[in-house]
Amino acid sequence: MSSVHPESLLAEVAALPGLPGVYRYFDAEDQVLYVGKARNLKKRVSSYFQKDHGGTRIGHMVSKIRRMQTTVVRSEAEALLLENNLIKTLSPKFNILFRDDKSYPYLKVSGTGGAFKPGASTAGTGVKPEVYSRIAYYRGGVEKKHRYFGPYPSAWAVKETIQLLQKVFRLRTCEDTVFANRTRPCLLYQIKRCSGPCVEAITMAQYAHDVAQAEAFLRGETQAVLKDMEVRMMAHSDRLEFEMAAEVRNQMNALSRVLHQQSVDNVKDTDVDILAVKVQGGRACVNLAMVRGGRHLGDRPYFPSHVEEGHAMVNVEIEDDVGTELQSLEVKVLESFIAQHYLNIPVPLALITSEKINTKVVDAIASQSGTKVSVVHNPREQRRSWLEMAEKNAAIQLARLLAEEGSQQARTRALVEALDLAPDDIDALRMECFDVSHTSGEATQASCVVFQNHKMQSSEYRRYKIEGVTAGDDYAAMRQVLMRRYGKLAEAMKEGASDVKLRMPDLVLIDGGKGQVSMAREVFETLGLDLSLIVGVEKGEGRKVGLEELVFADGRDKVYLGKDSAALMLVAQVRDEAHRFAITGMRAQRAKVRVGGGRLEEIPGIGPRKRAKLLQRFGGVRGVEDASVEDLMSVDGISKELAESIYQALR
Repeated sequence: MSSVHPESLLAEVAALPGLPGVYRYFDAEDQVLYVGKARNLKKRVSSYFQKDHGGTRIGHMVSKIRRMQTTVVRSEAEALLLENNLIKTLSPKFNILFRDDKSYPYLKVSGTGGAFKPGASTAGTGVKPEVYSRIAYYRGGVEKKHRYFGPYPSAWAVKETIQLLQKVFRLRTCEDTVFANRTRPCLLYQIKRCSGPCVEAITMAQYAHDVAQAEAFLRGETQAVLKDMEVRMMAHSDRLEFEMAAEVRNQMNALSRVLHQQSVDNVKDTDVDILAVKVQGGRACVNLAMVRGGRHLGDRPYFPSHVEEGHAMVNVEIEDDVGTELQSLEVKVLESFIAQHYLNIPVPLALITSEKINTKVVDAIASQSGTKVSVVHNPREQRRSWLEMAEKNAAIQLARLLAEEGSQQARTRALVEALDLAPDDIDALRMECFDVSHTSGEATQASCVVFQNHKMQSSEYRRYKIEGVTAGDDYAAMRQVLMRRYGKLAEAMKEGASDVKLRMPDLVLIDGGKGQVSMAREVFETLGLDLSLIVGVEKGEGRKVGLEELVFADGRDKVYLGKDSAALMLVAQVRDEAHRFAITGMRAQRAKVRVGGGRLEEIPGIGPRKRAKLLQRFGGVRGVEDASVEDLMSVDGISKELAESIYQALR
């Protein structure tokens, strides 16, 4: 095996120290193949080059290694953290990889209202938004002046919790600008979903107490909240304040109903994550369910890539560790998820897992936050119910994924057969589809969407702003977008470029009939490209879905695949995605032009976020134009220098 590797690489392997660390393998194109960790770098890395791995996945990977990088660390825990940071950053081909999801949503309690102490002086304060805390859905960075609860598995879970807090504690949800300018209470006050702090319908002390109770409820201190409510109700009753006592009683009833519906009145756990894994057909699913404040907030499925490759690599590594048992695929997937997922978010105090995992993984992650995390494999009572529910959901989600992937693969295969295509690899079949969108010639935009590996590749989508053509001339717009997309590519191919990223797609779909296809043919003839790649999707009689016909640029007759054809379903799916992507881009561009928002973004230092804040604060561009420098400075993030720049630029 070592005969295929450079002498410099083998010499580097021989010189490695016997210390813990992390190693990376690279191929001839300098693409990362694998990231691994070791207690003994020399022993671990040498084993790859000393053994004959045959025609296995390991042998395939090792034969491609041309370069290596290593990093020595102080402990196995540091090695595990560095390894998974690199896996998430480099996306190696032979590691089990969980893609980063969007940041988790939180429930945010803003301002200082929760810190207000009953009995403090309120003289001269007026109605200030920052004194009356607001509850809101939130994603992003954390600020110390606010309180955050979560994370939650979905936006729906946050919004449901906000509705619950409105019903029980009547906390405000309005923006500070709305709050500061109210002269009478809004509809939420009328339907008893807000206590009306904007018009001083509640005292600062009473509101602060409600905020404190809401936060205690979110922390899972439900019995303490109910007991406090009972004490307040009896105190009002003793003072003959029966209306106020009735209000507290209604709060207690609402809270009791919530606790009963969600079966959390007797639950001791407050913050727990439940992790269940299911593996089938070369794919895996990890289902993560979250319990926060004793409430089950829902779950979310995760589907890793490179499952079988990563498992094979790990078992080779384990064989080098004397006395260590081989891991099942389920265990490795679960450990990989924990190591990658909790790098960027807090770890709850307890994890419930469907498989028995190595506690070193959890200890390494927990060491970052300085907390002790317990791991339970065979839970009882309520925890057992949570785990069984998570396991069932993991099986359902994986079955759905396998069914969808099987359907997409069948559609791809049907299209290849229907159009007599001959891709090198059907899994790598690449289609690019173009569409043009405008409103009576205004804000013309073209889209290019990509289908590959049996699914849409949204990261490779492109929009093109069409300029210099007659308004409404779709043919000229199509000519421009095709020249811009394939002009440089054709030049590179003529010069003999071999970069995989520069290859032409296997199929170029055009949303249109003979006219659009003729225009595409002219472009391809000019560039010297293969005309057989171009296929137009012509709408059928009455523009009915399922009656589309395919038009070819190389002279072939039209083809009608049939409304039940799997090939036509795939073509329609890609065509509709191109249409959707073009329309959303056109509408955004049109709105930008009509409101004049583009003028703001042209000012140095004004990006989308600051532009949105300015437009929201002043009600539109005209309001921004009329604002003084002092008014502009009142917007969060606008400094005096930037305010002066805006003031001058809009005049």
